[in-house]
Amino acid sequence: MSELAKLQNGSDIRGIAIETDDWSVTLTQEAVKSIASGLVNWLRQENETAYQAGTLRIGVGRDSRLSGPQLAQTLMDELVSQGVQVLDFDLATTPAMFMATQYEEFSCDAGVMITASHLPYYFNGIKIFSEKGGAEHEDIDFILENIEPSHHDTEGTIEKVDILTPYAADLVEKIKNGSGVETDKPLADMKIIVDAGNGAGGFFADQVLAVLGADTEGSQFLDPDGTFPNHIPNPDNKEAMASIKAAVLEHKADLGIIFDTDVDRAAVVTKQGEILNRNNLIAVLSQIALSEHPGTSIVTNSPTSDHLKNFIEALGGKQIRYISGYRNVINRAIDANKEGVDCQLAIETSGHAAFKENYFLDDGTYAAAKILMLLPKLAEKGQTVDDLIADLKQPVETQEVRFKLEADDYKKLGLKVIADLEHHQVPGWTVNPENEEGIRFSLTEPFGQGWFLLRMSLHEPLLVLQVENDQEGFMPAVLKELNTFLNKYPKVNQSKLLELI
Repeated sequence: MSELAKLQNGSDIRGIAIETDDWSVTLTQEAVKSIASGLVNWLRQENETAYQAGTLRIGVGRDSRLSGPQLAQTLMDELVSQGVQVLDFDLATTPAMFMATQYEEFSCDAGVMITASHLPYYFNGIKIFSEKGGAEHEDIDFILENIEPSHHDTEGTIEKVDILTPYAADLVEKIKNGSGVETDKPLADMKIIVDAGNGAGGFFADQVLAVLGADTEGSQFLDPDGTFPNHIPNPDNKEAMASIKAAVLEHKADLGIIFDTDVDRAAVVTKQGEILNRNNLIAVLSQIALSEHPGTSIVTNSPTSDHLKNFIEALGGKQIRYISGYRNVINRAIDANKEGVDCQLAIETSGHAAFKENYFLDDGTYAAAKILMLLPKLAEKGQTVDDLIADLKQPVETQEVRFKLEADDYKKLGLKVIADLEHHQVPGWTVNPENEEGIRFSLTEPFGQGWFLLRMSLHEPLLVLQVENDQEGFMPAVLKELNTFLNKYPKVNQSKLLELI
């Protein structure tokens, strides 16, 4: 595998952009130049006429990472040298960079976002969109393999433009229209705070919420800072969620919204301090989708609770559990619609939420907007967002364990463990056939009442175990039985599990 190919991370590109004591730079300036060439070659497949005419247009944005400005400049300079018209959007969000291909004022043939989501400051990466949607795994394959520079008779140009202002205005109009009230300020008399984690989402407080009439006092970490000094900008992170929860309770806010670095994910904290991420967020957005499209199906990744399935079905919907990876979940929803199965929402427990009505784009601000649209309607009924998940049962105990696979062919080892576990017969363990990733068991006496899932990590040499139980005190019994089973595989590192039993 080439050094360039090693930068592929599913349908994204990621690498080390800042040298540390432990890491050498892999996302080098030369690598970025090669990626620029591959991007031009990829676009030329369907845009050769535009390329030859010198009108091929690519928008480039970045999040707040320290390495972002230099990587963006290198990318843009290389694109210009190959005859491309470049729009420099500077600080932007991942969803906004897709919309750069949709808004007529920009009409980009591709939008490129320099980001590595929630990863530590020394990482960076590249996400790529065409007007059809996000690049797929095979598109990234092509880009990283076809890196011969294109030669054009004339150089391109760079024009610095702002996308967050029109993007924010678009969100404002959507929330106004969706709220169903005849006012320009449907969020008046509401206190809503934002935690941007020093990423790119700070604009949402002033350019969206405040414009809609909300009081945003108490919002935190809005200023871009690529060192991420306050907490990891990740709605799936316990410390990050504890921070926004504390802010909501301290300022007596009606709602708190937290984004990841590039704003394609979000989570919410309610007035009562209830954290709406993972299963809770899926439940709220599923309820919204089902209220607008009765009977629709919701595609999720596999590690969702049995209670969520029951919640969705009680609302008249259906859950389709699929393999992890936000592009996998989105593509499964797209395929479901092609097959004649109405599917309005694709969402991962990590917070990637994509609505059919919004191009199946995973957009943290749009997910937040869908909840904000409800607030005036809930207020009229004397209800709050907390009431939306009142019927979602919560597990008594949860546990996640990650097992490092210490083998050269770690995928082969992990898949063998999963296959063998299916035949590990234990009273109280029953294989759940409604699962397409790893293996899922339902748990009954003498192991309480719950489930567990063992699956391969998407990108790391790990097996990931997730366990939920509705009865207290049974977690050790489940983990001990798994320990006994895994003892047959010495290259499965059980150190994390042994700390728990």
